[in-house]
Amino acid sequence: MPEHPSTPLVPIPDDDRGLLAECRVDTFRSGGKGGQHQNVTESGVRLTHLPTGIVVTSRQDRSQHRNRQIALDRLRHRLEQQNAGKRRRIKTRIPAHDRRHRLEEKRRRSQTKRSRRNPRLDGPE
Repeated sequence: MPEHPSTPLVPIPDDDRGLLAECRVDTFRSGGKGGQHQNVTESGVRLTHLPTGIVVTSRQDRSQHRNRQIALDRLRHRLEQQNAGKRRRIKTRIPAHDRRHRLEEKRRRSQTKRSRRNPRLDGPE
């Protein structure tokens, strides 16, 4: 069920080529461990899904092709999550024993706080 009734479901292409066609692909230097090779190779991949604006990145592999595949998998997962929407909360009854226990705790706490007050000069409470 979608988050809001007005949120349309986003069609997800079955093949990676179709999904890539809906994205802007940016490559960047991923940095981190790897020394000189990391500093000169643009192996990080950032995919921006244009219809939804969802952005995913991958920089965990040394290969740009592998990072693109990882980013595509992440994007597909995020789109499926968005299409699934939020699950509604099922209301449950609070058992009578728990309700009584809560009220007892509130009364006890109230009494404790009331006893901390300065005594009134015009008589008892």
